[in-house]
Amino acid sequence: MKTKAIRRFLLTLVCTALTIALSGCAGDKAGGTTSRISIGIPQDIEDSLDPHKAVAAGTEEILFNLYEGLVKPDSEGNMVDALAESHTVEEEGKVYTFRLRDGVKFHDGSLVTAEDVKYSLERCADTSSGDPLVPAFSAIESVEITDENTVRVTLKEPDNEFLAYMDAAIIPASNDSPETNPIGTGPYKYVSRSPQENFVIEKFDDYWGTPANIDEITLKVIANSDTIVTSLNGGAIDMFVRVSQSMTEQLSDDYNVLEGTMNLVQAMYLNNAKAPFDDVRVRQALCYAVDVQEIMDIISDGKGTQLGSSMFPAFGKYYMEELNDLYPADPEKAKELLAEAGYPDGFSFKLTVPSNYQQHVDTAQVIAEQLKRIGVTAEIELIEWESWLSQVYADRDFEATVVGLDASSLTAPALLSRFVSDAGKNFVNFESEAYDAAYAGASTSTDETEKTAYYKECERILAEEAANVYIQDLPCFVALNKKYTGYEFYPLYVQDLAKLKLADGQE
Repeated sequence: MKTKAIRRFLLTLVCTALTIALSGCAGDKAGGTTSRISIGIPQDIEDSLDPHKAVAAGTEEILFNLYEGLVKPDSEGNMVDALAESHTVEEEGKVYTFRLRDGVKFHDGSLVTAEDVKYSLERCADTSSGDPLVPAFSAIESVEITDENTVRVTLKEPDNEFLAYMDAAIIPASNDSPETNPIGTGPYKYVSRSPQENFVIEKFDDYWGTPANIDEITLKVIANSDTIVTSLNGGAIDMFVRVSQSMTEQLSDDYNVLEGTMNLVQAMYLNNAKAPFDDVRVRQALCYAVDVQEIMDIISDGKGTQLGSSMFPAFGKYYMEELNDLYPADPEKAKELLAEAGYPDGFSFKLTVPSNYQQHVDTAQVIAEQLKRIGVTAEIELIEWESWLSQVYADRDFEATVVGLDASSLTAPALLSRFVSDAGKNFVNFESEAYDAAYAGASTSTDETEKTAYYKECERILAEEAANVYIQDLPCFVALNKKYTGYEFYPLYVQDLAKLKLADGQE
């Protein structure tokens, strides 16, 4: 009996050792091992798997690995040819012609055709149900197939920035259920989804470009931010993007912490249609009351980039650092403005925040403490991400919220178009004739210098009219198990998972 017990004990040790050794690789793929990685994500990918309908940044950054457009951004923010092997721009940006690559396959094995491209672009531009699925595509006049490998897109007016929107996903015209059956051309293809649990993708062996390194990726939903560190240290996940500063200090030695920027505009977004935020003096008072540097010092050890409007530094020529000084922290000035607006004793409001983004929760808590200095009470309401999307973003049923808005391309409209008075994405209900006029001027101008000046005027108006309380572009900390390497930061809100790979010596 004693001998059998010893044998069972030794067998257990051997099995445990094998489990640990094979945690990064398992199974058999083409005669070898299958590499795997588990990545934590803060919310389920459920707003839509249809790339033309997805609105949540967390969804779009994952779909980046499944879908591609005629062009796509690289890690420097440049738009490079993707499904198109080449392109030309004529008539000052009115006509865009794309020559398609030969032999590109969709994940279902079918070849990408000019008909698929035409279908996808026209689908994005369709206005039969209201606004086009891709707002910028309202500028398209026609999409023509000039030969079996060439597609020509003609705009209603010249726009030399329009190439950036040609990263819109190309999907098969034959797929009648893209919301549940995603079929793209990216380096990874869809395998399965377990609601509120995980989303599984695997390497697409027939990918036309540089193949992915990791064979299988499981994206695990960790909506409770309190469990992120334990999930990392316990081995349940190997990577988590956008951990907080405090989380990085709790990680084991098994992890590298990579640092970049989130490339988003974090702000306390105000519903301009609801009192008291329909009064510009109240909005300006909150801007004076919020001390951005104090927020950065408390939640990220001073790291981050202060923002004064809806633009972040990665946009280069459009970013206006001087707007950061428009509202220096000044509680007394804030009180004066509140008194002028009829709120000498302050007021109370509900600050609705998605609970799965700890950085936004932490920021909201600091803001609430700062506003007490001017007699204003912010009652923080934490809600799930799906509820935030429906209640705050879609229904505009909120008073204020703390989130970060990203950009799908490095073009000024990607961040500024949503604040046009009648824009479908204008969830803060900002209305300004001056803003609408400046944005219209930028949209119709063909002169780059003039266009840039108009966009900067839009930024200035957002700041001066205190459309929102602008805070920062947050620092981005990525926790990555030392078994893996290859992570790259992009100047956009995307995750290029195809570049992840096993570190040297890992099998």
